[in-house]
Amino acid sequence: MSEEGFIELDGVEKVFDVRRKAGFLRRERHRVRAVDGIGFRVARGEMVGYIGPNGAGKSTTIKMLTGILTPSAGRLRVAGVDPSRERTRLAHRIGVVFGQRTTLWWDLPLRDSYGLVRRMYRVPEARYRSNLERCVELLDLGDLLDVPVRQLSLGQRMRGDIAAALLHDPEVLYLDEPTIGLDVVSKAKVRGFLREVNAERGTTVLLTTHDLTDIEQLCERVMVIDHGRLVHDGGLDALHTAGESERTLVVDLARALPPIEGVPGARTVKVEGPRQWLAFATGQSAAPIVAAVAERYPLVDLSVREPDIEDVIARMYAGGKGL
Repeated sequence: MSEEGFIELDGVEKVFDVRRKAGFLRRERHRVRAVDGIGFRVARGEMVGYIGPNGAGKSTTIKMLTGILTPSAGRLRVAGVDPSRERTRLAHRIGVVFGQRTTLWWDLPLRDSYGLVRRMYRVPEARYRSNLERCVELLDLGDLLDVPVRQLSLGQRMRGDIAAALLHDPEVLYLDEPTIGLDVVSKAKVRGFLREVNAERGTTVLLTTHDLTDIEQLCERVMVIDHGRLVHDGGLDALHTAGESERTLVVDLARALPPIEGVPGARTVKVEGPRQWLAFATGQSAAPIVAAVAERYPLVDLSVREPDIEDVIARMYAGGKGL
């Protein structure tokens, strides 16, 4: 294993047998190819975005990387270890956070959950206390340690889950939708914490998310999976170029007016009363567009919406790009 291949996948496939109703008493077996010949390398210390639409194969890939699922074909290694064959050995070297499910004990306070994690991973007391103090400080968990997990908000629980995944100093951290449902403040705390963990500890991070802002703020490299196949591996700028993605400026005017025209680099795509939507290229700054609109129109409020990853990938397929 080389540093360039800390995580290695070669021609990895995962096929599920699914039985579907084909009559009153009859069922037919269908084979569903969730992951279809994926191959990539992630170097030690990289923070990589792994994105795609729902059902694309992201979570299936993560489950194979952790050893929860066994590949149907291909070769897979994490830190030189075959996850499905040496799952227990690998468990001490990885951390996992699934945004939709918690690894904490529902009826126990956070503090007790963390104590159980320490015993499970046999973390030395001094190291455990040091890691816990750092996580509590950076994720703002001090007031939550004695609160039962069931009483935590989604954002609080997510921060608690991320801390739990890092108490044993994993070399690799898999994050599956870690900011799903979080408010702006919680997202900022989680992103800042992940940047510090990656920079200071050299933790390798594989991040799956539907929030492109997560990728933009955390990752220099992004991989896109769709229908079980890798359709893009490179920088985020290259992804936006391939998908011809656009941002949207949502403008609220003082009154209903005809579509805004004559703004360089932008075009009006929707009008509903005093609210108008202007599309512009993702790589373009919104500032000159806002200035042009404010100068010529009675502007009341505005916001900028980032492109949705499903739309980016749909554009890639429509143009036959990234394949």
